[in-house]
Amino acid sequence: MTKPSLGIRKKAFYMMLVFQICIFALIGRIFYIQAFRGEELQALAFEQQTRDRLITPNRGSIYDRNMVGLAVTETVASISVIYAQVKDLPATAAALARELEMDEAALLEKISRRVALVRVAQQVDIEVAERIRSLGLPGVVIDEDIRRVYPNGFLAAHVIGFVGRDNQGIIGLEAKYDQYLRGEPGRILTETDVAGRELPHGRQYRVPPTDGYDLVLTIDAVLQAYAEQTIEMLVREKDALRGVIILMNPQNGQIYALANKPGFDLNEPFTIQSPELYMIWDSLSSEEQMYELNRMWRNFAINDTYEPGSTFKIVTSAAAMAEGLVTLDTIFSCGGSMTVGGRQIKCWRSPRSHGAQTFLQGVQNSCNPVFMTLGEQLGAELFYDYLLRFGFHEKTGIDLPGEAVGIMYKPENIGPVELATMAFGQSLTITPLQLVRAAAAVINGGYQVTPHVGMRLLDSDGVIVQEFSHPQGEQIIPTEVSETMRYILETVVSVGTGRRTYIPGFRVGGKTATSQKLPRGSGRYISSIMAFAPAENPTVVALVLLDEPKGAYYGGQVTGPVMQVLLENALPYLGITPMFSEEELEIPGAVPVSLPDVRGLERAEAAKILGEAKLGFDVTGNGNTVIDQFPIPGELVNQGERILLWMGMEEQ
Repeated sequence: MTKPSLGIRKKAFYMMLVFQICIFALIGRIFYIQAFRGEELQALAFEQQTRDRLITPNRGSIYDRNMVGLAVTETVASISVIYAQVKDLPATAAALARELEMDEAALLEKISRRVALVRVAQQVDIEVAERIRSLGLPGVVIDEDIRRVYPNGFLAAHVIGFVGRDNQGIIGLEAKYDQYLRGEPGRILTETDVAGRELPHGRQYRVPPTDGYDLVLTIDAVLQAYAEQTIEMLVREKDALRGVIILMNPQNGQIYALANKPGFDLNEPFTIQSPELYMIWDSLSSEEQMYELNRMWRNFAINDTYEPGSTFKIVTSAAAMAEGLVTLDTIFSCGGSMTVGGRQIKCWRSPRSHGAQTFLQGVQNSCNPVFMTLGEQLGAELFYDYLLRFGFHEKTGIDLPGEAVGIMYKPENIGPVELATMAFGQSLTITPLQLVRAAAAVINGGYQVTPHVGMRLLDSDGVIVQEFSHPQGEQIIPTEVSETMRYILETVVSVGTGRRTYIPGFRVGGKTATSQKLPRGSGRYISSIMAFAPAENPTVVALVLLDEPKGAYYGGQVTGPVMQVLLENALPYLGITPMFSEEELEIPGAVPVSLPDVRGLERAEAAKILGEAKLGFDVTGNGNTVIDQFPIPGELVNQGERILLWMGMEEQ
């Protein structure tokens, strides 16, 4: 037998070698797929052979500090259509359109798409879903869904916020804490053939959803409701642009109430509340509508800045005392104005003056020249340093989205005029919440706090998952300066410009403000008052602010009485009991009488009418005609009580 030639043997050898290499490569590939990509490819195959439907998790509820539900979830349904299983598209579209009150043509077009599954409706009432189920429509799938419900409608709307159709937070706490509230969706997996049809004996797999955590707030629903009713009434009575009330614990930054008015209904957040806008709504472009909706949703307390006016004098006072520039008995002189940098800047009492006065009296009188002098003594650099210490250049850190920061001159741009006006609360803008945080530091011993509304997270069994901590910040002013400031501000309420906030039995401190909006001379003002109680150990600090009130606009007159009523109700609710002084206990009982309306009358005529009613009166202003009075005309007051008559002078 003839041996194969060398060439043939070589060829056979190489063929065998190539075959062996291919075998080893195939084995290696199989090993690689099995060892490294097995799970991945198995999942892809499973996905190709199954249809996936998501199960919406229960969104966590939002509760107030007493576990009152502010945002809860109710069970509803979603309706989907599987194209491959539908036997009669037009009939299916007609039936669904009838039950869901949808456009039949649009619905037919939607379910005619050759896709595995199309969702045609979400958040469908259970009753409607059950009627659809009873129709037995092939290819129509009904799954469990959820719907966000706000039991109190308007309550704390700007704080809580709302969710979209996909149950994702859009504004407020719903957006800020969305990662905790939303949970993780589950899945329903159904075995299908290559055409997407469900296999007759196929298996179904259910991966349950993970519900979101519940959020417990520092907000108290009772105080929040009362604050909203109070500011809504004031906005309406004074035909104001908007109003804010903030109630906060100055020791730890917990916010009890944060009320903005006008408000909106959380259950219908896209419904405009302004009657004037509602009438022309359809004539507005989509961009104009979105602008107006954003304005309605805007949280003025943290999203916008304003010139604080005289409430800011507490910062200048604290800084000057901390630097040892002034004591309670330091003497100042007010001539009705002060010339700074060649410019004459008036006291609010001009053309009259406060004359010689101590620092304590200067704060009680809210005298602008006193604070211009303090600003000059501090100097631009040191004054600016205190602005930074009090945090006016940064966000307060509140756990709500969209917070703004103060707008201030840069140090190099602060001249004598800018320094003088900033010292009494003009030429800089801050948010209402920044003022409340600064006030808290002034009265709590000098420490910075972080305002917040989120307190803790709970799982579905009510077990605490996380406590949100907000440690006390740095000390801005010495403790003894804070103690002195509490005393000074208490006298502002007892004998100074904040006297209409005085409450028998409670030691209340505070500071009023009437800030003129730009441009100066526009006749637009912001009236406000900051107050706290008990003065000896404050557990609540509050701000009442009214933007562009019509008619009388003085802070002491417009917001002082409102603060009085607010604290008169809030303090006992918070467990603070009245402690009457001997002087207060000696006041004899008085007979309630109806207060005559003397607005528009000459001073002499008004005095005669009030005298006949056995009512005394104080006069503020340098006019001769009564332009306003407090209490409101017609309400019951006590005989012997002194009524305040306003004659046209602006009071800070």
